Amino acid sequence: MKKKGHTPITRVKNPEPHMEDPNWIIWAAWADRITFEEIKKKTGISESGVIKIMRRTLKPSSFRLWRKRVKEKSIKHGKKFKYSRKKISSKIKKNDYL
Repeated sequence: MKKKGHTPITRVKNPEPHMEDPNWIIWAAWADRITFEEIKKKTGISESGVIKIMRRTLKPSSFRLWRKRVKEKSIKHGKKFKYSRKKISSKIKKNDYL
């Protein structure tokens, strides 16, 4: 007897909620590849508004962790994101043929 094949379903730990869902802003704020500029373009909420929402919604320790992540190592700002992409691509080009 032949087994019926099926396409495996990729399960994501935190799938993207719908844009209408208020949790989308929180999800987007935690996502590294979504900048504050993109959040403002899609929802109209500025960076300070996102910070207020995160402060209200998260536990204090989680909020501090998120702020530290955004300030130090995250690329939540468009300029930092573009700069880091240029930096990475220049390293790749230099080291390709070494």
